[in-house]
Amino acid sequence: MFEGLQDRLEGVIHKIKGYGKITEDNISDILREIRLALLEADVNYKVVKEFTNSVKEKAIGMGVITSLKPSELFVKVVNDELTELLGGEAKPLKLKGNPAILMLVGLQGSGKTTTAGKLANLLRKKHAKKPLLVACDVYRPAAIDQLKTIGKELNIPVYDEGLNNPVNTSFNAINYAKDNNYDYVIIDTAGRLHIDNDLMDELNNIKEKVNPEEIILVIDSMMGQDAINVITGFNDKLMLTGVILTKLDGDTRGGVALSVRHLTNVPIKFIGVSEKMDGLEGFDPARMADRILGMGDVVSLVEKASEVIDEKEAEASLKKMQKGKYDLEDFLSQMKQIKKLGPLENLIKLIPGAKKMGLNNVQIDPKQIAHIEAIILSMTMKERKNPDIIKNDRKQRISKGSGRPVQEINRLLEQFENYKKMMKQISNGNFKMPF
Repeated sequence: MFEGLQDRLEGVIHKIKGYGKITEDNISDILREIRLALLEADVNYKVVKEFTNSVKEKAIGMGVITSLKPSELFVKVVNDELTELLGGEAKPLKLKGNPAILMLVGLQGSGKTTTAGKLANLLRKKHAKKPLLVACDVYRPAAIDQLKTIGKELNIPVYDEGLNNPVNTSFNAINYAKDNNYDYVIIDTAGRLHIDNDLMDELNNIKEKVNPEEIILVIDSMMGQDAINVITGFNDKLMLTGVILTKLDGDTRGGVALSVRHLTNVPIKFIGVSEKMDGLEGFDPARMADRILGMGDVVSLVEKASEVIDEKEAEASLKKMQKGKYDLEDFLSQMKQIKKLGPLENLIKLIPGAKKMGLNNVQIDPKQIAHIEAIILSMTMKERKNPDIIKNDRKQRISKGSGRPVQEINRLLEQFENYKKMMKQISNGNFKMPF
């Protein structure tokens, strides 16, 4: 996400490094480039104007700070202003109800039903509590079946009353949730191709009947600036508590994310980052500003890792590395855990300085990982524990078992030895960069 904007802003920052100091004259050219970059990213022109004016005022006003280089000063100002533009601070969900009721609204095609499943999955993982999905879209063909399919995939129950009145269905679902000790109720409401009175009347009736803690609009970020009108239309009628932007991974511009809070005062609470059921992230303005400026997002990386990596197993592997006893069985176990984090190229982008290291556009073929797994799984446990015993005869057997050529086995064994040495040095604090 934001790749185009990120590239342009990094170019601007590189250019300002050549300035001895920031003045009103030399910053004008820089701000002109930022203005064009934001407009090309589909950021609303009013937002762009206010943003660049604020950056100019603060950058020149902070010129007295001599401890910072011009580029560092400028990055700080832009980062602070981006963070403020995106909402200032993260706005967590209100989950104090018993059960907590979340009502999802939106137009057809925004990904609302899929997002309902993603949100239920995220809440269950994060809070270890019981969510209930409620099917209240009785107009779109197969909408109820779609939600049931998602619920079955996630092993999360779905409450439905077929094509009955959605207002009554939502009310009955709350009583059902109370009787069966569900912690969260996520109501998937009907959408339309456009905002109309019938849609809003029904949504208002559901709102009055169940009194939700959260009314969240799910909207397709690919809509661009039209999304602002949709958000405003829903907010005027329902008093939204937040927005979920879907398909942000597929839109390299992403300008709507930079315009929403400023123009509507509705906070972004989550963003859709992939089509998978774990492809929903909490939205944090400060972290997103860091990503846009190419600074990575270590906190999100750590959070993702903590969700899937077994802490005791990781600690045991670290001790083995320190003693030089790390083996291919440990390596295989770690690979399986890392795969749960999602596409590796997406994780690499969260590493600070990834682009400078040439890692930002790395494409990792999942087949390569599958081939490594096949090779290791074709080894005996004795061979995995002691790779030094793998000589020609054993390599031939492993090659036949895995369907991979001997050259790949040789390459894996060589890479594993290098990896093991490097990890031992890092874990002991003795690693030195090779330059």
